[in-house]
Parts: sequence; structure tokens; C-alpha cells
Amino acid sequence: MKDRSAEVLPPPLLEAIAKGATVRAFPKNAIIVNEGDETDSVYVILSGRARVYVSNAQGREVQLNVIGPGEYFGEVTLDGGPRSASVMSLDDCRCALIKRSELLTLVEKEPAFALHMMRKLASRVRDLTENVRSLALLDVYGRVARLLLDLAESRDGRLVIEEPLTHRDIASRVGASREMISRIFSDLTAGGYVMKEDGRFVIVRKPPPRW
Repeated sequence: MKDRSAEVLPPPLLEAIAKGATVRAFPKNAIIVNEGDETDSVYVILSGRARVYVSNAQGREVQLNVIGPGEYFGEVTLDGGPRSASVMSLDDCRCALIKRSELLTLVEKEPAFALHMMRKLASRVRDLTENVRSLALLDVYGRVARLLLDLAESRDGRLVIEEPLTHRDIASRVGASREMISRIFSDLTAGGYVMKEDGRFVIVRKPPPRW
């Protein structure tokens, strides 16, 4: 599974940020920010999870990320531009809001936050590079295989994906149709590579890089 440690604020820093920030609660499935909004706050997730995605006028969505406690979003708007993606809560969420005007004060008080943000942005650049590589060089099957291995965690000698995923979720992450994903999973299941157990995907054996 991909190491997400660069994305998560350490507990002492998270507590220091939350102490002086405005905290807002969002119910499950609420739109926290919309792509194209002109707002300028950074949101730090204190509890719950949220999905980050982009969409077009026809309603097609591509999911970019799922983030949880200690992670944050909105730092891209610090350049003065609009929101580059939408964010929707997957659970009941609590977020600490830091306005652009408050960020300099926060960085002066907590320089570790500025360093963390730099490391996170560097990690995101690496992720985007890999995503572009996948879109350019891998077919849909290859992108699905890569996603499954990125999400899987070792459990009792097996690779288990703890995050509940539907074929629609996977389609939005790899830029494909749900029907195509269903066909790929039918083949992976028939080949003995993937199974579903207690609502979770289990990778029984590593899928081949090409089908």
C-alpha cells in the first residue's frame, strides 16, 4: 500500500492548528468545496473522510484522492486562483478552517506546518507524475491492477483492500466506464486473482501487469 505518512500532520501539530482555527462540521455526503470556487481557506480534517474529485459539465467524475484525519486540502488556492477540485465528505466530518490571511501567522507560529506543506506538495507532484504515466502508458486493465496494489494492505499473508469500493468508485479513479471495470473484475475473479470477502476485495495472487 502507498505510504501516506507525508500527507498526515503529526498529532502535536494537528492539535496546535486546531486550537486557534474555526472548526466546522459537515454531514456525510456534503459538498465541502466546489471546483471553481473562489474561496481561499485551507481545510484540515480533524475527523471523518472526504473524497477529492474533478468533474465535467456532463457529470462524469474522476476521483483524485480519499483523505482522512490529519490531512488537509485547499493549499493550492493560496496562489489566488480558484479551487482546482471538489471535495465531498464520505462520513460526518469536522474540519479546521485556516484563511489565507491567517496562514502567515500560523506559519510563523508553527514553521513545521510550512515544512510539512512543502513535503506534501512534493509527494503530490510525484503522485501526479505517476498518474500521468499510467494514463499515457497503461491500458485500463493496467491502471486497475496498479490501483488495487496501491490500496492493498498485508493481512495474514494476503493483500486486503480495507476501503469499501464499488466498480463505480474504481471507474472514477482510473478514468474508465463502470461497464469496463465490471468486465475486468469478472476476468480477475475467474482467473483466481481477486475475490470479495465480507464486503472487501482480497487479492489472492498478484495480478499480471498486462492482461
